[in-house]
Amino acid sequence: MEINRDILLMVAKNARIKLSESEIKELLPQLEEVLSYFSALNSINTGYTEPAFQPIDIKNILREDNVKKCLNQEDVFRDVKNKKDGFFKGPRVI
Repeated sequence: MEINRDILLMVAKNARIKLSESEIKELLPQLEEVLSYFSALNSINTGYTEPAFQPIDIKNILREDNVKKCLNQEDVFRDVKNKKDGFFKGPRVI
C-alpha cells in the first residue's frame, strides 16, 4: 500500500492529531517504512497455521456435571427444629 499525504492526514484526523508540515514530512517516510515491513508478512504462507487467540492453551479445570439422586423434602427436614410449611424458619428481620 502506498502512503501519501492525504492518507496520512486522514489517519491523523481519525486519531484527532494535528500535524504540522514538518511533522508530515518527517512521518511520511517513517510510515511507509513501517508498512513495508508489514507488507513483507503477506508473503509468508500461513495456510496450515491455526489462529492463536491465547498464548497458552486454556483447559477447563472444573469437574463434569454428574446427575445424582437428590434429597427429598422429608430427608432434608428430618433433623430440623425450625421448619414451617416445607420451608426453613428463621428469626424475624423486622
